[in-house]
This record gives sequence, structure tokens and C-alpha cells, in this order.
Amino acid sequence: MTEDAGVDAVVVGSGHNGLVAACYLARAGLRVEVVERDEVLGGAVSTVERWPGVRVDRGSSAHVIIRQSGIVEELGLAAHGLRYVDCDPWGFAPAPLPGDPGPDGQPLVFSVDLDATCASIAAACGPSDAEAYRRFVAVWAPRSRAVAASFGRRPSASGLARSFWPLGAPAEGRPRTSGGDLAVDFLGSGDALLDRWFGSERLKAALAWFGAQSGPPMSEPGTAAMVAWATLLHDVPPGHPVGGSGGLTAALRRRLEADGGRVALGDAAARLLVDGGRVAGVETASGRRIAAPVVVAACHVLATRDLAGEHAPPALADAAPPLGNGFGLVVRALTDAPPAYPGVPADQALQGLQLLCTDRAVLAAAHGDWLAGRLPREPVPLAMCFSVSDDTLAPPGQHVVTLWGQWYPYALADGADWDALAETEAARLVAAVDRFAPGFAASVQRLYVQTPLRLEQELSLLRGNVMHVEMGLASMFGFRPTPALSGYRVPGLPGLYLAGASTHPGGGVSGNSGRTAARTVLADRAPSARVRAAAARLVGRARGAR
Repeated sequence: MTEDAGVDAVVVGSGHNGLVAACYLARAGLRVEVVERDEVLGGAVSTVERWPGVRVDRGSSAHVIIRQSGIVEELGLAAHGLRYVDCDPWGFAPAPLPGDPGPDGQPLVFSVDLDATCASIAAACGPSDAEAYRRFVAVWAPRSRAVAASFGRRPSASGLARSFWPLGAPAEGRPRTSGGDLAVDFLGSGDALLDRWFGSERLKAALAWFGAQSGPPMSEPGTAAMVAWATLLHDVPPGHPVGGSGGLTAALRRRLEADGGRVALGDAAARLLVDGGRVAGVETASGRRIAAPVVVAACHVLATRDLAGEHAPPALADAAPPLGNGFGLVVRALTDAPPAYPGVPADQALQGLQLLCTDRAVLAAAHGDWLAGRLPREPVPLAMCFSVSDDTLAPPGQHVVTLWGQWYPYALADGADWDALAETEAARLVAAVDRFAPGFAASVQRLYVQTPLRLEQELSLLRGNVMHVEMGLASMFGFRPTPALSGYRVPGLPGLYLAGASTHPGGGVSGNSGRTAARTVLADRAPSARVRAAAARLVGRARGAR
């Protein structure tokens, strides 16, 4: 066992939220160390060489929320090597397949340019839906900006009020909105919102599939805002870091080290050190004892509970947030060609999210199967192929295609073994893409399959939930991960703070949790810093008087 000289703060976990927290603390002058059990930096925001010369993301690929947060700019990450390729068009939905119910039509293309998007909707779904979409963006973009603002603050009543109170004020061409009307809209389901605004099932299916990426089906209360987040993508689209998703966490590490912080990979935090009822640091798996008055646990909240062990106060020891039964299945494919969708140029279909769903009934059926502990009878794919716009990911003539299938149970009702199912289910998801992009299956050369079990094993995502904790209304804002732990502090154990997807605002590449955790730490340190500064001034005056 070795004793370190100590730091001002230890951050547990090198996921993007942990690194964001560390960067803000180091920028404020604190000595910071990040400890990480994995040999790979970044947790679920990381990229590895999966096959020779081929860089493949381990978790996220498209970054959405962090590009609305201001964190990239505040930390100056461009100066530390981060470069995003804009996903524009940010979304594509194919025309219905022959024999599918409903009328035939053109593919849907969602661009940053609102006029171009409305033109695509008019061609595919009719002019009335195109005009409705334009009005939808006008009404819901300000509301979505308020949601984005609320994600950047602790989920207190005053913080929420600061984000949402302007929405009731009258604006040019718009009457005052009552609090009741806003509540109905925000507490309603995504499906109800879509049905109020649009007539075309194809348009509703594409937006519902986009909204469902947060986890809950759009039939659940409180999911309207998840659909409406799409309105913000006409301001700033999703982005993919050059070189892979891990480009973000690599830039964060460089920023941290530039401010004197450090990262230790392959040396997990093993237990929390507690002295006199407050945090005193961590002991790592290698036996190092790192003294620190602050520990920011940017890992799963239940991993934090284990870290605290016998020192966990009731708020943490009794925490039982809903983890759900898995979330999805990821297939990483090495291909000799990108997907080719009939009737749409590659530069329109392949830049962003390929939303391969034309009817919400398919989404409802997949979620129903998940609730019953079954595999989806009809897989619903979302595809991404960023090697088209980033030639650092694969050699010439090769492409990396990520396929996401949602609502795959971690524990199957029939007790089936995921290791035995992985190859078959990957082939089914590939075939689901091939229906919309004929020839795709034949282009596949290699597959890497991340089942819900593999996601748990590889990325410490308990029960395969990429959001850590369910993202339903009862687990958001001041209820996340539990009401007692929603303030980023752990009541009863001073010096221990929470960050990461378990906390507000939840999963996805956001960084908001890490920044807010850091702000909370700094706010708690401020009184003692002011006392020290005042004492120094008094000492200085006394010396001057002599």
C-alpha cells in the first residue's frame, strides 16, 4: 500500500461527465486526479481500434446534447484537438417498402436548414404537414431551449422556474401561454403531441423513433419534450468527433492535464476513505491511498454505494433507482460499402441518424415484446455510418456502420443465454437494415456485437442500461436517481458528490452533470475560501501595522 501526497479532489470514472467535472475543478485551481478501472479512457464515450486500421466507438457515436450545452466552448476543447463533423442532414427516414401499409412516398430528409426540411416533408407527406412542422419548430424550439437550460442546473424548483417562466410571456404574434397549457404539453406523451400536430404516420414515426432514443416509448407521459428536442437540431445539429466518439474525452483529458490534473487508467477506486464522518479520499485496486477532501463519483450510483461500503449513509445505502431490464443491442459492422437507400443520394441519407422506421406500430410492438421479456419479433434499427464523412475511421474501401436496436431485454423471460443469442440477433438486425438498403447484408465483412450483457461487462452499464437509470418521468429532474440524492451531494457523508448518467439530466452525451457537480463542489468550498482570504487580509494588515 502506498500513500499519495494527496489532491484537492478525486474523480472516480473517466467517462465524459467525470472528465468534465475534473476539468472545471482544475480550471478553478484545484489539484485533481481521475481514477479509472478500464485501460481505455472515456467509458461509454470512447473509441478503439477494433480491427486493423479500423476505429470503432464502444458506446455513443452521435453527440447531441453537449453541443447545446456550451461546455465545449467554455472549456476551449477545440484548442485541445476536438473537431466535430456536423451531421447535416441530421436525420433520414426511408420511403415505405413495397407492401407496407399506407401510401408510397419520397424519403424524408431532416436538414439543419428548416426550409429544406419542410420541402422534403411536403414532397413525402404533403404541404399541410410541411406547414405544420414549420409551426411546430416555432412553438417548440423556445420550449426545448428551456429544457436545455434546465439540464444545465441543479433540478431545484427555483432552477426550473428560471428555465421555464419566460415561456408563459406573450411574444410577437403569440398570445400568453397559461401554465396549465404548458403543463399539459410537457406532461403529455410524445405520441399525443405528434397526433395533435401532424397527419402523416411516416413523419410521426420518424420523430417518435428519434424521441425514443432517450429510452421510454413515446406512449409514456412526459415524453413530449423528447420528441420536441428535434426542433433544436435546426440550430445546432448532432456531431461526430473526428477520429471517433472518444475524440471528446481525449480532448477533455488534454484540457485537464494542461491545468495540472492527471488521469490514472487501469487502477479502479476500490473503497472510499472516510475519517471523522467525512470523505478523506479513496483507496485504489493497486493499493494506492489518495488523500482528498472531495470525491466526485462519476460512476453508476450503485457502484458509488459499493464504494462507500459500511460508510454509506441511509440516502445512499437504501437507494434503489429503477434500472430497467436492458435497453438495446448494438452491432458494429465493418463493411465494404455504406448502406445505399433507394431514391436518395448518399450525402442526404448518410450524414446523420438513419431512422429506419415508417410506422409507430412497429415501435409499440418492440416495446411490448421488451415488457414481456421477449426479443423483438420485428427489430427496429437506427443506423449510423460516419466513416462516409470521416476518413480517419477506416481504410479506403471500408466503412464502419453502427446499428442500434432498442428494447432488447437484459434478462429474457425464457432464461435464454445472451452469449448464445448474440450472432443470431445481430444477423436479424442486419437483415432489418437490408430491407431498406438492399445489398447491405452482403457488404458486411466483420461484426462486433454488444448485447445487453456485453454492455454491462464492457462498459459497467448495469443490466445493460446505457442511461444507468430509467429515463421515465418518475426518474427525471428532482427524482433522479432518487429524491434524496438529486442534489449531487450525498446527505450524511460530506465531501462525496455524484455525477454521471445516474444523475440529472440523465444519459446521453451531455456533460451537464459533470459541470453541475463541479459547480456544487466549488460552491461548497467558497465559504471556507472566503474565510481563508479574510484571514490572510487580517494577517497582512497586522504586519503592516507593526
